[in-house]
Amino acid sequence: MSESPPLPHPPETRPAGPAADAPPDEADVVTQPGARGRGNGTTWGALRPLLLRLHFCAGVLIGPFLLVAAVTGLAYTVTPQLESALYEHELKVTPRGAAQPLSEQVAAAERAVPDGTLLSVTEGAGPTDSTRVTFSKDGLAEGYTLTAFVDPYDREVLGTLETFGQWLPVRAWLDDLHRNLHLGEFGRNYSELAASWLWVEVLAGLALWAGTPRNRQRLRRLLVPRGGAKGRRRTMSWHGAVGLWASIGLLGLSATGLTWSAHAGASIGELRDTLGGSTPALSTALPAADGGPGAGTGGTKDVGIDAAVASARDAGLRGVLVVTPPAEAGTAYVVKENTRSWPVRQDSVAVAPDTGEVTGTLRFDDFPVLAKLTSWGINAHMGLLFGLVNQIVLALLAIGLIAMILWGYRMWWLRRPTRTEGFALGRPPARGAWRRIPGRVLAPVVVAVAVIGYYLPLFGLPLLVFLVVDLTVGVVRRRRAGVVA
Repeated sequence: MSESPPLPHPPETRPAGPAADAPPDEADVVTQPGARGRGNGTTWGALRPLLLRLHFCAGVLIGPFLLVAAVTGLAYTVTPQLESALYEHELKVTPRGAAQPLSEQVAAAERAVPDGTLLSVTEGAGPTDSTRVTFSKDGLAEGYTLTAFVDPYDREVLGTLETFGQWLPVRAWLDDLHRNLHLGEFGRNYSELAASWLWVEVLAGLALWAGTPRNRQRLRRLLVPRGGAKGRRRTMSWHGAVGLWASIGLLGLSATGLTWSAHAGASIGELRDTLGGSTPALSTALPAADGGPGAGTGGTKDVGIDAAVASARDAGLRGVLVVTPPAEAGTAYVVKENTRSWPVRQDSVAVAPDTGEVTGTLRFDDFPVLAKLTSWGINAHMGLLFGLVNQIVLALLAIGLIAMILWGYRMWWLRRPTRTEGFALGRPPARGAWRRIPGRVLAPVVVAVAVIGYYLPLFGLPLLVFLVVDLTVGVVRRRRAGVVA
């Protein structure tokens, strides 16, 4: 949220304090609509006041949502370490000899959860990791499952935990907090609103910061925050420079956050499907029978989970494997790699339960480019793609966003008129800047905003509400001015 430069004040009303003591900077010059100021004869000179008002007003109004998303996202970055510390008993084992057959481990878990329905089995990533056996069970919250953790060496059930996908309770709780503030579907609007406006704030801020005359002349002003006395100009320098360094990461978080949002996510999914970038699915249907009893017909014969895993290994699958048993008669086992760090391994195979033969294969290398980009982006957003480095980068981005929001509000506060009686806030950039934009520029901008607003409703609707309110306020003020005159 970039600071909005102060409007000119007559000498008797010019704000006092640090902001008044500093000489004006080119970044501080804002001209009223209709006035001729620096750069007004250019397209950029006409666009800049509009961008400034958009950046300022959106920052003030959307800033709280971005702040909550950044704080909860920062907390989420440490969840792998929290899980390891809090659930060490369930997650870690002492290696001793050869592991027991996977089928026997599953049988032990089923005895511990007699009223559950088996959903999947996940082998440990290494010799010190337990096996996860996941069940559906009545009475759990929507989307949650019950996972039993089994010592692979002696089949002891180490404990059971409610899980959300592969997330253990602490990560599931923080993930829900970041995604919807524990308010369900209604709460998802908050994070979608933040993601829908983050890219707008970043791009507008970049244009304003890079378009400042002094910054165009000196690269160092763009990249390095200034020192000197405390005040608005130094705060603006930190706000702009940090925003520039963080811009690529924040744009990535905005884009990936929108992909699984409630409203924009559906539009993005449809667009991706139209462009042929949807994620392919592995068929679990068994081929038609060739005559043998139960062959391909979903008969009672089952080679078992150990044979299914062995067939998947023979087919080239490596690393951590997740096994999903046949959901119904006539369907296959699904064995899928679950290595989401770089390099990603997400290959999967279907294995016939009656013969143990691989009946279908889906390789991550064969995914469309858009599907791969979506997978990589989501994994990076969740801190999975590059492990600890990914977590550190996400934490720095969250801290940077928090700092920029607070600096933005501080700049607004420093622009307040301090010689007036009572409480006062900094004056926003002038209204009506759009009137100075040439029609050849304004028309395509309006069309582009309308299209984006249609596909990103929590960008379009708030913008429409703001425009209606802003126009209404303008009409009321003009009428009042006419009455006074």
